[in-house]
Amino acid sequence: MSIAPPEGKGPLRRERLRTARLYFVCDARPGGADPEPLLRAALGGGVDIVQLREKQLGRAEIERAASTFRRIADTYSALFIVNDDPDLARACDADGVHVGQDDASVEEARAVLGPNAIVGQSTHSEEQIAAANERDIDYFAVGPVWETPTKPGRAAVGLELVTHAAEVASKPFFAIGGIGPLNAGEVVAAGAERMCVVRAIRDAPSPGVAAEALRRAFEVEGSRRGVAPGG
Repeated sequence: MSIAPPEGKGPLRRERLRTARLYFVCDARPGGADPEPLLRAALGGGVDIVQLREKQLGRAEIERAASTFRRIADTYSALFIVNDDPDLARACDADGVHVGQDDASVEEARAVLGPNAIVGQSTHSEEQIAAANERDIDYFAVGPVWETPTKPGRAAVGLELVTHAAEVASKPFFAIGGIGPLNAGEVVAAGAERMCVVRAIRDAPSPGVAAEALRRAFEVEGSRRGVAPGG
């Protein structure tokens, strides 16, 4: 099991988070295959953060996949996040953990991983965004912007909540849910400076090309506003 990360990792992780634009959530064996080719394509195409989200496999198999995620993330100087489980994130030497409203608490995650880890949380309403602004987290996700089979039964929050988040957020946030190359521009125009996707990259015929297309949404909107991407 890994020990707590060195003190120097905290500032580097948070700087990478600050400059991140594209976040990819991926299962341990996408399509039943080795995740490495998909991860290399995604990160090579412009993904800044990769999250391991696995609900079906056993712990040993998840940890084996996590070693691949960690290695590929390091190769591309990207952040590696684990979904839901702070103990797993610690064991896998992840950069942090992402929790939902009904998963491990933010306080529990911070207690397990320490002050230098990245902790993120999902939000689905103005009230949850307000709470996220006050919690000891590093980022939050807003969504699902559109309904998605990745989160069955979860009602879409719409672009309006993205705009609200952009107006009130005191920390980085990622728009998530039903986002792909064809509608990413709408999300950026609504105020998002960062986005998170699953199927748009995982299920794309060319994941690297899909990642590049998603990043271009920031460049196009930035050009319309007359500012540099991410400015």
